Amino acid sequence: MAVEVETSIDIECPRTVVAAYVSNPDNATEWYVNIKSVDWETPRPAVVGSRVAFVANFLGRRIAYTYEVRQILPNERFVMSTAEGPFPMQTTYAWRDSPGGGTIMTLRNEGEPTGFGKVAAPVIAAAMRRANQKDLARLKEILEAGK
Repeated sequence: MAVEVETSIDIECPRTVVAAYVSNPDNATEWYVNIKSVDWETPRPAVVGSRVAFVANFLGRRIAYTYEVRQILPNERFVMSTAEGPFPMQTTYAWRDSPGGGTIMTLRNEGEPTGFGKVAAPVIAAAMRRANQKDLARLKEILEAGK
């Protein structure tokens, strides 16, 4: 069973600011509650093909995985994916201007769990949605405080 979770938030900051902050993996531990560490396997900055190892805690488990940057459309979209571990996944960040002059950021996670994850897919999706909402609220707080 595929898992697809998409959440969005309106951030009162220019799209260039939001996109620059979010598309820099070094910032992930600041705004993602579950991400505990980031380790670059390729030189900075992020370009298509860059590899970045993450360690996260999710549903009480430690998860280590390496994302590869798949697509960068400056100030529009940033896509990373991993084919390893119990939950191969793709994460997409997308940005567009909001009517109020800020940025609407959309965070989309999609993947195909393996093993026990197949059975637990609905629980995983619900937990991901809750975590993503918290992460986006934290991102909004950080970026709007920096105005």
